[in-house]
Parts: sequence; structure tokens; C-alpha cells
Amino acid sequence: MNQLIDRRKNGRGKSTVNRERFLRRYKTQVRDAVKRMVGERSIEDMDRGGDVHLPKKDIAEPSFGFGRGGEREIVVPGNREYVAGDRIPRPQGGGSGGSNGEGGGGDGQDDFVFSLSREEFLNIFFDDLELPRLARTQLGTADQFRSIRAGYTTQGSPSNLSVARTLANSLGRRIALGGALKREAMALEVLLVKALADGHTDEAARMEAALEKLRARHAGLPFLEQLDLRYRNRVLRPEPIARAVMFCLMDVSASMDEDKKDLAKRFFTLLYLFLTRKYKQVDLVFIRHTEEAEEVDENTFFHDSKSGGTVVLSALELMDKVRRARYAESWNVYAAQASDGDAFGSDPAKSARFLRETLLPATRYYAYIELTPEETSHPSNLWAEYEVLAEHSDNFAMRRAAGREQIYPVFRDLFSKAAQ
Repeated sequence: MNQLIDRRKNGRGKSTVNRERFLRRYKTQVRDAVKRMVGERSIEDMDRGGDVHLPKKDIAEPSFGFGRGGEREIVVPGNREYVAGDRIPRPQGGGSGGSNGEGGGGDGQDDFVFSLSREEFLNIFFDDLELPRLARTQLGTADQFRSIRAGYTTQGSPSNLSVARTLANSLGRRIALGGALKREAMALEVLLVKALADGHTDEAARMEAALEKLRARHAGLPFLEQLDLRYRNRVLRPEPIARAVMFCLMDVSASMDEDKKDLAKRFFTLLYLFLTRKYKQVDLVFIRHTEEAEEVDENTFFHDSKSGGTVVLSALELMDKVRRARYAESWNVYAAQASDGDAFGSDPAKSARFLRETLLPATRYYAYIELTPEETSHPSNLWAEYEVLAEHSDNFAMRRAAGREQIYPVFRDLFSKAAQ
């Protein structure tokens, strides 16, 4: 049997190719492990890498072995009841271990532990997510360019030298210049043969000298000249710019206890990581509301505490005010709202009407997530109003979440490519 021994020296990143191959082969298993990691992490640790545990049975690969072959009859050592040739009924339960599926003594197989870097974790985390209905708009002054191929040039960097095109030019030049010399030499050879046949020795000597000069000129044609060189040329082409703004609206009223606020912050943390990871031209506007709404910075939105009553309409009106002032033209407007739906009086109806008449026509996608305990059986007033609105709007989506383990599935459901 031939044995191949790889004696190449590996560099510092010797396992990079193997890691990429492993991640491609077991992408489904790694993605499932990442989903389990998200539910167990705190908000601060959401964008870090970590160790994923993959069951060995999921990554096991078939292998070939060599058996003894032939027909054999054996008696297992320690057996006192059976002899060779006896037929033993198959045990009930289908397992070869102890009763009730319990294995005997000995070590079991541990999960395979694979360490993910931050980049690998985020790539897998947001692999199949995107903003719905994102439109690319060409603005007056484009500040985004893409390098594209634009033929060949006679000057450039040696790394951009096109060997194939250079050799083609060299061959064409040598054929063009050498062809005339060859034809002249062939004609001179005919005259030389005729002169030798007629006995004109002096004329034949001159022709032979001229023929040697032609052959020397043909042999002296350079294989490569400066004019043969061709370099791959690249130019910067202005690209359409996809600019988007995401409005993050969070209810921080008294009905939103710490558990609900934790779920809301977890959802907006995933949204923040997703947008900053996959898009460069995306602005985020953070709005929190009680009876009154206010635009805050990122740190205040995620860490500052506040309490009060609930008026959802105030947040929607502030969002529309900011949109008209800063994002009126050439912007893809998105919004994500998190609340427990605990709004009273006419506020749910007014909010739904304002959303239907003012915000949704100017918004590409509006996502609403309601944070309710699992024991709640009846929908909130805001949910009931929004549910009627969702039936007649294709750019409005709403979901519920009751626990930490539901935030990530809900988030993927709202922004997955397959759902769009």
C-alpha cells in the first residue's frame, strides 16, 4: 500500500484551511450549537466567541476495517449457559447494554469541543439574515466604489502582469517580423540553388552571405520586448449606496418588569449586532417611552433605568418626527418595537391608526415583538389592534416571546431570508 507523507512546513496559520473545511462540512451542527449558546449567554457576552459542543455521533465518519473472514463459532469467556451452535433470542429493547437503556460500567463518549473565534461566531450567527426589501439608491455624490476589471494596459505593477496576454503579443510580434525574413530567405535559397547549377560561383557566394545575414536577423529577434508587456487594468466604479435607518422603540414603563426589559434588551442587542455586522450604511435611532418618548444614545437605551405609564403613540410620533427631519429622502426606513402591550384607553387604537396611515407607507419593514408571560391566555389590547393591521399590511410583522430561549428564534423568524 502506498503511503503519502506530507513533509511541508506549516506556518502559524496551518489549521486555517482545515477549520474552514470543518465549518463547511458540519455547518448545520455548528449552527445548532450556536443557537444553544445564545440562550445561555448574558447580553454583554453576546458578541464573543466560545466553545461549541458537538455530539460525536453527529461528526462520526465511516471507516474501513479488516475482519478475520470465514465462518467462526466462538463462546464468549464467562458464559456458563450456552455452547457453540445455540441460538439466543434477541434482547428486548434493542440495546446491548443493561436494562431500561442503562449502560454498564465504563467510559462514555464525550462531546467534541470546537472553539469558535468572534468572527466565526458572528458569521454563523447572522449567516442567513438580512433586512427585508432593502433598496439600493444612487445618490448625488457616491462615496462607495468597487474595483472592476477594465481591459489591459502597457504599464502597471508586476503583480498584475498578464502572462498569457504578454506571451500572445510576443508570439504575434515574432511571427509578423520573422515571416517577412523567412519569405525573403526562401526566395534567396531558390536563387542560390539556380546560381550553383549555372556555375556562377561568385554570385552564389554573395547570395550565401546574404542568406546567412537573414538567418542571423531572424535568430536575433528578441523573445520578449517592452512593448509586448500587458498588465491587467482595474478602475473604481461608483456603486449604488444602500442607506438604511433602524428605529429601535422600547417600552420602559412600570409594567415592564426586569425580566421583560431583559428580554427586550436581548432582542435589541441581537438586532444591533446584526446591523453593525452585515451593513455599513445603517444608522440606529434609539427611542424609549413611558407616557413620553425620548431619543437616547446607545448606552442610555441599554443600561439606564426608567419607569412610568405607557403611551405607545408618543414613541410613534417621535419616530415620525425624526424620520421627517433627518431621513426623509433616499433612506430605507426600518423599525423594531418591543413592548408588553400594556396600553389602556384609546392609546392602542390611536397607535394602530397612526402606524397604518403615517408610518407604514414610509417604512420598508416594521417588526413588533410583544413580551408576555407564558400563562397569559388573552391577547393585549395593543396586540389585538396590531393583529388587524398585520392582516392588511405586507411590511408589518409581529411575534411573541415569553422566555430567553424564544428571543433568538423570534429574531431569526423576523429577519430570515427564507421568510421574505
